[in-house]
Amino acid sequence: MNRKLLLLDVVLGAGAIYGGFQFHGQWVAAKARLGEAAHNPVKPAPPPVVAPLPEERAVLPSSYKGIVDKTLFEPSRNPDVPIDVPPPPPPPPTPPPLPSFHGMMDLGDPEGPIAMLSVSGEDRQLEVHRGAMIGPFKLLSFNRQEITLEWDGRVIHKRVDENGDNAKAAPRAQTDPASFSGTIPGVAPPERPPSTVRNPELGPGVQMTDTIRACQPNDGSPAGAVKDGYRKELTRTLVGASQCLWIAVGK
Repeated sequence: MNRKLLLLDVVLGAGAIYGGFQFHGQWVAAKARLGEAAHNPVKPAPPPVVAPLPEERAVLPSSYKGIVDKTLFEPSRNPDVPIDVPPPPPPPPTPPPLPSFHGMMDLGDPEGPIAMLSVSGEDRQLEVHRGAMIGPFKLLSFNRQEITLEWDGRVIHKRVDENGDNAKAAPRAQTDPASFSGTIPGVAPPERPPSTVRNPELGPGVQMTDTIRACQPNDGSPAGAVKDGYRKELTRTLVGASQCLWIAVGK
């Protein structure tokens, strides 16, 4: 028993001595490191590179435009409210063919001068006063250059030389003023100087009414001559002009 205790004491004493040597060695090494560090200071590491902060832009009133445009009272948050545009009105109706103008005459009628018109597509000529109807048109006024008509509340002007089917019935004026009878049939041509050559007897001209026909230019028939059932009559109008007409005999 004593031998075991003695052996244990020896082992413990040896361990204590070995531990003291190890501790002393560690202490000496630590002291040497501290002395070396005091003579060789550690250089500090460079600071990290920090990126600069972005520059703040100035606040402008225009930056609030999007907020103002998104109105709170529109479900779509869109200020452009769709507006239903009504369809364009239909184009105005096209008027029917205009009547043809064959001339005018003034017989002293209280209602004024008479225009000789014919409905498009018809050869019959009608005597129409101002304000009277000719087909679907109302005659407002007329002269030697144009006629004015009213149709569907619209005023229509038509030049006399625009007659489409009037070329056969009333020829236009020629260079010779004595041959001018296309605009005012029924008015005698101007008197010519005496000539040794007598104009041929041409007889009645353009049909003006059921009982009246106009005189043809250069007609040499004397007053009172009867041809084709019509008698030639020369009269004076209120303005002093000579008027030539062929009147149906017995009508």
